[in-house]
Amino acid sequence: MCLGIPGRVVRMLDGYGDMLALVDVGGAERKVNVGMLPEETFRPGDWVIIHLGFVVERTDRAGAEAALSGLNLMGRGEPI
Repeated sequence: MCLGIPGRVVRMLDGYGDMLALVDVGGAERKVNVGMLPEETFRPGDWVIIHLGFVVERTDRAGAEAALSGLNLMGRGEPI
């Protein structure tokens, strides 16, 4: 298990071997590498989980919300 941050693909970036996406993470746009999931094709609006600048999982809105909820819970120090 890793600490993953949810984000939503804004667009794929040209160059870089088609391995970079611009992803909205909490209102900030970040460049992330999608190369760990070479079998996937990403499009604007796709939800992803990011770890250390790499997309490690494709998810849906519910999965992204669950990941964010877990991060918020950890940030407050509340027991699970």
